[in-house]
Amino acid sequence: MSIEIIIDRCTGCEKCLAACHFGAIEIVDEKAKILENCNLCGACVEACPFDAILLEKEEKPAEGLEDYRGVWVFAEQRDGKLQSVTLELLGEGRKLANDLGEKLDAVLLGDGVGTEAGELLAYGADKVYLVSDKRLRHYQYGIYARVLIDLIREHKPEIVLFGATTIGRSLAPRIAARIQTGLTADCTGLEIDKEKRILRQTRPAFGGNIMATIICPHHRPQMATVRPKVMKKPRPDSSRKGEIVKVNPKISEEDIVTKVLDIIREETKVVDLQEAEIIVSGGRGLGKAENFKLIEGLAEALGGAVGASRATVDANWIPSYHQVGQTGKTVQPKLYIACGISGAIQHLVGMRSSENIVAINKDPNAPIFNVATYGIVGDLFQVVPSLTKKLKELLS
Repeated sequence: MSIEIIIDRCTGCEKCLAACHFGAIEIVDEKAKILENCNLCGACVEACPFDAILLEKEEKPAEGLEDYRGVWVFAEQRDGKLQSVTLELLGEGRKLANDLGEKLDAVLLGDGVGTEAGELLAYGADKVYLVSDKRLRHYQYGIYARVLIDLIREHKPEIVLFGATTIGRSLAPRIAARIQTGLTADCTGLEIDKEKRILRQTRPAFGGNIMATIICPHHRPQMATVRPKVMKKPRPDSSRKGEIVKVNPKISEEDIVTKVLDIIREETKVVDLQEAEIIVSGGRGLGKAENFKLIEGLAEALGGAVGASRATVDANWIPSYHQVGQTGKTVQPKLYIACGISGAIQHLVGMRSSENIVAINKDPNAPIFNVATYGIVGDLFQVVPSLTKKLKELLS
């Protein structure tokens, strides 16, 4: 890409200066001049009323795109246990691979994780690249990225999917930057343009106000991180057969910049929201932090977890790890009870895939009722205690 000022058209009106947020333009002898720190964003082009700024995009497709074939899933594991998002990605990856007429492969890194490789086959993988090494026991971005980059360059997958977890969000962008391809983060939808063999990657944008569909037409592989609990986990088929390919990683001491000496886990009573079957969430309608006791009581009666909207977390009524929504956790429980939550799009993105949604709100026009399976229009301070009392009686 390149940018230039058409001197004959420039009047020195300075409107481009106001449009540039990077201070990359100055006026010299009543003419605009582009400075070296310009990042080619194009804001000045739109601001110029005289069409005196020319921005040329020279997007050249990479060669050999036809050599890339197949769909890969990064099989995230912790302490030798596959994470749920991996199984969800295998289900979605299977659909994408079928649409492309290609194979679905998984890449598993760890130490002593051979059993998990067989589990990946049962959940839909045709082939598993098993990289077992004691140095891969715990996640370290340097050596994990090195191993995956080597595999991608050797086997040339067309699509590579990661979970939008702490590990996936750390690993995927490092790999994309090194192999010079695109990456779409926090996707909530994936589909194939069969005619062009392009992955259409959908994710919330502009604070969740719109859903953007992003493509990567000129580079391979096409990479995406996908939010946990957005895709449906497939049913395992123990009769499925596949290939397990053992890979010897090329790891040098220079790749190991840190060493994990020990992992100390803090014992808490907090239930992982993304694994909970029942979630009771509270919103701004609770009024104050002390009223979360109502939510905790109902959750305890049901044997569920406590969730929260962003507004309550921002108000410091409850810790952030309870937050459900675009900037919190994406959940998919069997039962989700929303108490005093209006239903902003940012919250709905995180819980609308729940099997059953019960909304309790005194505003009959609250957006939450549009996605609710059952709606209770009423004062939560009356409804929630009554519901908790009745459940305790029935379950006692």
